[in-house]
Formats: sequence, C-alpha cells, structure tokens
Amino acid sequence: MDLRQMKYFLALAQELNFGRAAQRLHMAQPPLTRQIRGLEEELGTPLFLRTPKGVELTAAGQALLDEVPNILSLAERASERTRLAGEGLIGRLDVGIFGSGVLDVIPRLLADFHRERPAVRLELHNMTKAEQLQALRERRITVGFNRLVQAEPGLGVEIVLREPLVVGLPETHPLCERAQIDLRDLSGVPMILYPNAPLPGLAQEVTAAFVREGARLEVAQEVEDVLTCVALVASGFGCCITTQSAMSLRLPGVAYRPLRSRYLRDIALCCLYRTEDSSPVLTAFLQVVRSFAARQSNGGT
Repeated sequence: MDLRQMKYFLALAQELNFGRAAQRLHMAQPPLTRQIRGLEEELGTPLFLRTPKGVELTAAGQALLDEVPNILSLAERASERTRLAGEGLIGRLDVGIFGSGVLDVIPRLLADFHRERPAVRLELHNMTKAEQLQALRERRITVGFNRLVQAEPGLGVEIVLREPLVVGLPETHPLCERAQIDLRDLSGVPMILYPNAPLPGLAQEVTAAFVREGARLEVAQEVEDVLTCVALVASGFGCCITTQSAMSLRLPGVAYRPLRSRYLRDIALCCLYRTEDSSPVLTAFLQVVRSFAARQSNGGT
C-alpha cells in the first residue's frame, strides 16, 4: 500500500461515490476503480460495498479509514521536515565558545542567525581552544570561535573581525591621565595575563610584544579568563591588556585606554569548522558569519 493508494482510498471513503471522488482527485473514474480494486486485492478484503447510489465502507474499510489520515499527515510532515532540513531551516548547531568571546561579537552573530532561522536549535558549549579543536575533530560541535588558531588539515579558519586591544587599569592608576598608553609605558608595571593555557593566546602575544619592544614585563597574576582578569584589575592587583569587547564588563574601579604598540594592535576572532562538513545548517551559519565579517571590514556594525 503506497501513499497514492491511501489518498485514493481516503477520497472515496469521504465522498462515498466513485464519480465525485474521481473528480476531486482530478482523474477519470476507471483508473480510480482499478486502484481501489487493486488495493482490496492487496489487503485481501473488501473495503467498500457497492450500492446503487455509490459505495459504503465495510468494517475493514472503516478500520483503514481510522488510520489513513494520520499516516498521510505523518508522511506530509516527514516530507516537509526533510525539505526544511535540506535547506538548513531546521536542525541543530553546536557552537564552541570561550570567555571573552561572549561579551559582544558571538552573541550578535548568533542573534543574526537566529533571526534568519529561528527553528534551528542553538547549543552553546563553553570550551578552551584545545577543547574546541578536539570537539571539532570528534564531531561533538559544528563550529567554534577562538583566537590565534593554527591551521591544520580539515580545519576551516575564517576571521570574523580584528578586535582592537586596550589597556585596563585601576581607575586610580597614574597612567589613567593619558589619552592612550604606549606599550613601553607598561614596562615594570604589574600586569595580569590571560588566558593561562598551553596553546598560544593573548598572554603569549602580550609577552612577545614586550620582548620585541624592549619593555620589561612584570607578571603579577596569570588567570584563565577575562572576567577574573578585569576583576583583579578593579581590585588594584595590576593592569592588563585586553580586547575592546572586555570594556562591556563595566566593572567599577576599572578604566580603559587605547593601546599604542608597534607589534600589538589587534587580535583576530576566528570561526572554526570542519571543511568536509556539508551540513546545510553549517553552510547557512557560515553565510551569516561571512556577511558579518564583510560588514565589519567595511566599517559597519
């Protein structure tokens, strides 16, 4: 019994007349008669009693009528969901995120995508860079966001934006009087570095810039995330170099100034994904990422 036969049966069961059912189905009556006869032979039982005025359902026919509308509805739903999934309009997107990345850019990207495809379920996973890379290899996440990611086979890395770096200082610090702070001005100043992680990150970039510019880096604390870092700055433990998005934390007691450096101007936020992943949901998400990146490079918001 196929879906076409079910539709023929349902039309006749509702019209109880071959002529009207055929007209409703936009077909001639003889083919409809043959289809119903073939269905009855396949099921091994009469479904209709022929009467002078048309037909009546047998007990077997009534039993089939109780099921067919649900079957057709499920088939239609399955067809529609298959189409939507093929267009990336439904499904699930597992996203690897990290501390400071959720302060500005990533939520805006996810909001853009959600507006376009509200039926796609977004699952966020807070992970270190190493954890994101491993999760991508093991297909536990679809995309990740991080900084300073080394290229490797099968890994797509696309720059979302380059974020300016700023200096965070206790608001009573003498350097707060400056409109901007040169990296050399931080020579010998207690600094709080993050993230304290084995893979290259902002902490390593800051360390390298101090060396290249001949400034002395005095490390007061090494922490794992930007919130802890800025909180320590607010408490007077030292200064930090962080991303412009960290300013949105607005912790009392912290002032921010632009950083001037020959080697440390900005840091790229990247979107990571498996290059062989042909998922329509991923394809749609990457379109949003690229559109966002293009707006940023053109000075948009």
